[in-house]
Amino acid sequence: MKTPIYNIKYLFLLIIVLAFSNCINSNSQNSLSIKIDSEENTVDTVEKIVEKQILVKPKIIADIPVPDGFKRLEIDSGSYASYLRHLPIKQENNIVLLYDGTQKYNQKVQFAVLDIDVGNRDLQQCSDAVVRVRAEYLYANKRYNEIHFNFLSDGKPRYYNNYVGNDKSYKKFRKYLNYIFAYANTGSLHDEMQSVDFEDMKIGDVFVQKRRPYGHAIQVVDMAKNEKTNEIIFMLTQSYMPAQEIHILNNLNNKKINPWYSGSFDGELFTPEWIFTKNDLKRFK
Repeated sequence: MKTPIYNIKYLFLLIIVLAFSNCINSNSQNSLSIKIDSEENTVDTVEKIVEKQILVKPKIIADIPVPDGFKRLEIDSGSYASYLRHLPIKQENNIVLLYDGTQKYNQKVQFAVLDIDVGNRDLQQCSDAVVRVRAEYLYANKRYNEIHFNFLSDGKPRYYNNYVGNDKSYKKFRKYLNYIFAYANTGSLHDEMQSVDFEDMKIGDVFVQKRRPYGHAIQVVDMAKNEKTNEIIFMLTQSYMPAQEIHILNNLNNKKINPWYSGSFDGELFTPEWIFTKNDLKRFK
């Protein structure tokens, strides 16, 4: 016996209504929740999370959720740690661009890309990204006397005030940074900073190694703690070679807490493009 036409029409209408209802329900969520892909060889970036689940993307580092059971460390308003937590995240895409506008070869490294320009010269590499963010914080707070970084050639500082004179414009400030970038590197940054115990890690500290012909540096931009277990986790950013946009690193070894890293690691800290140890942790004096 044939199915009556009106039954078919009714069934078709019901399917459309249910589908429309599901779309509304899925789009009604308004917060970002981290769910790492269950496949072994994939790690979610912020862009993948947004695509899979919710339409709200974190605008600053502080918007990125912490894993269950953890709470961000308390910090002072106006501090360097607070400045780092409020660094902006690029909204239009999650692609790391090089200084010449082309894409970085390895696009599996980043969880998110910071909305900080890289310039148009091959200068703002790994240690330079650390210098850039530190200098921007001091400049924004008019702490001009504290803006100085050492050259590799003689290990002596070059002072912002001496370079710019009475011209405190942002354009002149950027020229000063390019001047530093051209004559400083991971070696000079390593020697300029003071070593700190890993157990005393603070937001703003830097893992840095100097090697020949080059080393690497990454920065701690946020931290959280599990109040039951006292476990510390931290978030890392880097630039790399060639000069490229600063990005939050994926944790390729522990997808459950990505992009956070656990302070309970033994021996070596494996990041996507470099391996550090606890002894590599340093701090601006």
